[in-house]
Amino acid sequence: MSNIDPMAGPHPYDQYQQPQQPPQPPRRPERREGGARRAGLVIHTIADIAAVFLGLWILLYLLEANQGNVFVGFVHGTADWLAGWSQDVFTMDTEGLRVLLNYGLPAVIYLLIGHGIAARLNRV
Repeated sequence: MSNIDPMAGPHPYDQYQQPQQPPQPPRRPERREGGARRAGLVIHTIADIAAVFLGLWILLYLLEANQGNVFVGFVHGTADWLAGWSQDVFTMDTEGLRVLLNYGLPAVIYLLIGHGIAARLNRV
């Protein structure tokens, strides 16, 4: 019996070593990157919620929801607050079209600005 280790020589799989990878450029600190992404997500979410309230009020109005209902009143009050700056931009005789445009315009603007800012922050 011999005390020679059969695995002492070169390993048979040494010839299949992975080629050296080129050096990677230094990455930005994770903490800063995560903060920008988090801020972008918050802005994106706030814009979406604002647009949902405005769209919901348009839908409730066009479907002639009960104005005395607490939920309908809450949605209407929130939509009025969100679209306060754009009230009476459009003054049409058709009430439904007036509500659609006066509440739809801020919804679209909130979405465009919120998603644009969020995309910009995600690129930082």
